[in-house]
Amino acid sequence: MDWGMKNRLSQLIKPDGHCFFLPIDHGYFQGPTRCLEKPGETIKPLLAYCDGLFVTRGVLRAVVCPDNTKPIILRVSGATSMVGKDLANEGLTTSIEEIIRLNASAVGISVFIGSEYEHQTLMNLAKLVNECENYGIPVMAVTAVGKELEKRDARYLGLCCRIAAELGARIVKTYWCEDFDKVVCGCPVPVVIAGGPKCESELEVFEFVYDGMQKGAIGINLGRNVWQSSHPVPMARALQAIIHEKATVKQAGKLYNDVKNHKS
Repeated sequence: MDWGMKNRLSQLIKPDGHCFFLPIDHGYFQGPTRCLEKPGETIKPLLAYCDGLFVTRGVLRAVVCPDNTKPIILRVSGATSMVGKDLANEGLTTSIEEIIRLNASAVGISVFIGSEYEHQTLMNLAKLVNECENYGIPVMAVTAVGKELEKRDARYLGLCCRIAAELGARIVKTYWCEDFDKVVCGCPVPVVIAGGPKCESELEVFEFVYDGMQKGAIGINLGRNVWQSSHPVPMARALQAIIHEKATVKQAGKLYNDVKNHKS
């Protein structure tokens, strides 16, 4: 692995081998998502706890301060919306020149395996890897499933992650599922856990994140379950403890309540 690739990955993955990415890219297909209407304000109190931001170029330029910010994973696929015919009909939205100009530490792209646009999105990934490898920029593949959440089982996600890795992704973002270890074991590159729709409780989030870490994930890429929480800062702090301090579910829950009560 070239020095530039190693350097960029080291910005995102901490010395303990773990990472906490905060995605705020939801507006690229959802518009002004609840609690993300003003993303710059949303992330201000959360930056201290995450290791990287997953964001589009428009929001990056508009609201993310370039001074002493967190490393950036640039969302570079899109051109669909919630009101469109099919979320899977994505294309590449950002050139390699733009990626370099914005000094991204990595880029992220969705692939929709099993959809009508499987070939298209996998070719998007392959093309992006071809371009980014020339400049030492890691590509994170996102195993998206659109609205078809019932697809989130170990067999399907294991298939998605392995294909993404085979095409050259340096990191794969995927959903937690039962038997998550089977997903991780079949993927030769690091796996980070996606959040998906907001969970019913903080405990539910702590449980799937802890289980995923125990079964081989290197970290998380959680957005809605953080900034849509009733108490985003305590939530971010508790997740940081699971990722970087080996906190248990019980310890994370106690920390969440301690930070929440202290702030109130």
